[in-house]
Amino acid sequence: MREDISVYKKPWGLAGLGRALALLTLGALPSVGTMAASPSTPDFGPNVLVFDPSMSMAAIQNQLDGVYARQSQFTTNRFTLCFKPGQYTNLDVNLGYYTQVIGLGQMPDDVVIRGNVHSEGDPHYHGNATCNFWRSCENLTVVPTDNHIMIWAVSQGTSLRRMHIRGGLNLADTPENAYASGGFLADCAIDGTVDSRTQQQWLSRNAVWDAWAGENWNMVFVGVTRPPEGTWPNPPYTVITNTPVMREKPFLYLDASSNYTVMVPDLTANSIGTTWATAPTPGRAVPLSQFYLAQSATDTAASINAALRSGLNLILTPGVYHLTDSLLVTRPDTIIMGLGFPTLVPTGRNPSLVIADVPGVNVSDIIFDAGTTAAPTLLAVGTATNTLDFSADPSCFYDLSSRVGGATPGATTNCIVINANNVIGDNIWLWRADHGRGVGWTRNASQSGLVVNGNDVTLYGLFVEHHEQYQTLWNGNGGRVYFYQSELPYDAPSQSAWSHDGVNGYASYKVADSVTRHQAYGLGVYGVFLKSTTKCHDTFEAPANSPQVNLHDLINVYITGRSGSEMTHVLNGTGGTLARGGAIATISYLRNDPAPGARVAEPVVVGRVP
Repeated sequence: MREDISVYKKPWGLAGLGRALALLTLGALPSVGTMAASPSTPDFGPNVLVFDPSMSMAAIQNQLDGVYARQSQFTTNRFTLCFKPGQYTNLDVNLGYYTQVIGLGQMPDDVVIRGNVHSEGDPHYHGNATCNFWRSCENLTVVPTDNHIMIWAVSQGTSLRRMHIRGGLNLADTPENAYASGGFLADCAIDGTVDSRTQQQWLSRNAVWDAWAGENWNMVFVGVTRPPEGTWPNPPYTVITNTPVMREKPFLYLDASSNYTVMVPDLTANSIGTTWATAPTPGRAVPLSQFYLAQSATDTAASINAALRSGLNLILTPGVYHLTDSLLVTRPDTIIMGLGFPTLVPTGRNPSLVIADVPGVNVSDIIFDAGTTAAPTLLAVGTATNTLDFSADPSCFYDLSSRVGGATPGATTNCIVINANNVIGDNIWLWRADHGRGVGWTRNASQSGLVVNGNDVTLYGLFVEHHEQYQTLWNGNGGRVYFYQSELPYDAPSQSAWSHDGVNGYASYKVADSVTRHQAYGLGVYGVFLKSTTKCHDTFEAPANSPQVNLHDLINVYITGRSGSEMTHVLNGTGGTLARGGAIATISYLRNDPAPGARVAEPVVVGRVP
């Protein structure tokens, strides 16, 4: 997403002592890495900073400032900032790119930061945050001292999880043009009002707050205790009362004996609100001795695979990992956890990560970059379609991003292919780059972001952008999607290059003709046609005569483009034609229920973007 176009190695052990966190290697930054590791500190490597409330707050602030100063959109620097349980005062935690902030308590209120924890837009572009990617904050309490409001101006590839905000939360900066472009929060409690301001679209899942204010294009609420009032499309709110099935993301914490542990929350059904409202999140505690701590400077695909074969789980510490072979997961219930947005890059035609046909695998916080040699996919979930039922122990994927170009030149056929059944995805961004390195129609080629072949796959927060054919192709039955954000490709060189079977363009969201069961809620597709005059006939395609295929709350927005370009229809030949910047078309639903009175809603076309 880039909508500022108007302004165009081992199991851990005492090795951690020898490294003393190695933080003095952070170059000329002022006093970064002055703290010492304790005997119980794992060897997380030099870019995981662990803070203790007994430390000088000034010393902590100095390190925080040093980390922020190093970050830029396509840097290879990655950091995790860990806060041990206790109270921290007068801190300014400004999150830049590739920065993960986590509290190490069993409950969010075990770690309290009084001050500012924030992400803000670019001051050179009126606070615009449409490129504020790859940052996250989780499992702590913030007492904001700046007007009692936490500012979290972000776009894709970001998350707030297990947060308690003792005040309000603004999802964009305050200036009029301080646009932000989509984000995600889950398992959070906000004592005040969440104000979306100029945030364009957002997914909130399993949240508690005092009130919600604001609207723009597409706001989706799933399992939220106080969703705002109103009905799509005015205001553009989609409300799902309960979250049908979910296992919250595994998290790192210190147990009662100050041992590092990973909690894998229990699977829940029909949930609402947070998992930690009255007691710690129930789940399975896994000691860190059962993990292999990989480091990009020394580990290879061979060493990591050897650890996985031995029965260990995996933590990828901050860094960029160049892989000559796929990482292979063959053991049920394997945990793969990234710290500080570790990035996997294949050096050949190998996918970076392949999950075998086993249940219960949990993967979180990884960026999958395409390599210069196109692989068929970057992440393969299941090796082939089958009838295995993993509903009692589904594999779950959290806070994953993929990039084709941008940081480095690269190409792929698809970013993620899901062959397994019963998979759950939670906050997934699949981006064919529209800016950065190696960008061009033939240079960073990618057919699709996501291909789903498995049955009963459920996704919360799916962001897919700029791929050259279908952004999302859904072939499996029983799929469910809650919130979808997609941009069509900016750079198609001609209509003939972006057409198929006599049809102009490709639908962003394609449910295959063979599908008989599918549900999707709160879906937005956006058009930016910069390279040539091109048209997209339908942004959504779905079987029109399958009683259990239902798409709810669809929106098209034509942001800008060359004269003659257009988004011709929204869904299956219905919906108003958009051919001017800022125009919006909506359809309330495609509903094929066989009950009497079922109908396809009339399309609605409303005015320009405010």
